[in-house]
Amino acid sequence: MNALNSSTNLAGIRCFACETAHDPAQLLTVCRSCGLPLRVDYDLSRVRVGLEDLRERPPSLWRYHEVLPLPPDQAVSLGEGFTPLLEVERNVWVKDESRNPTGSFKARGMAVAVSMAKLLGARALAAPSAGNAAGALAAYGARAGLPVTVAMPEDTPAPFFSECELYGAEVHRVKGTIADAGRFLREHGVPGAFDISTLREPYRIEGKKTMAFELVEQFAGEPPEVVIYPTGGGTGLVGMWKAFDEMERLGWIARGRRPRFVSVQAAGCAPVVRGFREGAERTEPWPDPVTRAYGLRVPSPIGGFICLRVLRESRGTAIAVTDEEAGLGSRQLAARSGIDVCPEGGAAWAALAALRAQGFIQDERVVVFNTGTGLKYR
Repeated sequence: MNALNSSTNLAGIRCFACETAHDPAQLLTVCRSCGLPLRVDYDLSRVRVGLEDLRERPPSLWRYHEVLPLPPDQAVSLGEGFTPLLEVERNVWVKDESRNPTGSFKARGMAVAVSMAKLLGARALAAPSAGNAAGALAAYGARAGLPVTVAMPEDTPAPFFSECELYGAEVHRVKGTIADAGRFLREHGVPGAFDISTLREPYRIEGKKTMAFELVEQFAGEPPEVVIYPTGGGTGLVGMWKAFDEMERLGWIARGRRPRFVSVQAAGCAPVVRGFREGAERTEPWPDPVTRAYGLRVPSPIGGFICLRVLRESRGTAIAVTDEEAGLGSRQLAARSGIDVCPEGGAAWAALAALRAQGFIQDERVVVFNTGTGLKYR
């Protein structure tokens, strides 16, 4: 056991696809053997806490530090996590991620990823983004004292650019999609900057997975039957499924009590939905992606194969909604709940009605994710 994991329960890092082992003491990107995402593993036999032991801990994601890769005293933190779970109608709750620092769920992943990057020696950070990830990286980079470079599609709403500039990041506007922004950074980015893109390093998953820990704790140990989650790159979907596996092995939830996951995408960019419906093992790039739910405009998710695995293993499904349906969903949910709903959250709310009409959801407990604030889109 090296100095990095001697104060944690970190057991190792392996590839999600080929299981090749990697050294957790190094700055890691993707698998050196196959180029696909990496998974952080823990020695859960060393975890001696249960849900009841968490009650007096600070209300942040670091309350789950036994299943995170570093202790809270080494974290780069802005108070992320433990967001409200609000019941909006009988058996339907909204997990409101707009209450995180920088106004979205991206704060969770960036808190852990930036913390680990700094700990392992990164001198600068970079990432392409559809919007919210750039703002979160800029903020956590500033907190860590590390320079940040981000690239976003040029048609991303102006507040996302202003936010990054406020935090001192170097910002590039790129024609095309997040895929084009990633290509721009690889060709023109700051030499030596560590790539902290979605699923191109192993620790953003670890921050995002805490959404599942919170759901179980907020429901007093009883997971919901269905989780409806807007899916772009898929880090949160993958992370939460990983967390439910960890909680089952820890005895925090009963075996067989994991929720069914629903991946919600935009009709104009739905590679996971198409892959799921076609019975494919991997997603294929979506041509000409178009949607105003910018967080869902991810045409080539590197972790698409893991998203498909999650949906099938959970007996879940995937559904696409139009921008018009997502916009109406945002307005309806905001008006009845007082929650600041983003377009992606509106898409998830619109999906709820469609899933009921299809009979996928019966009289059971459902959580709909609102992944960020809608204010940046206006």
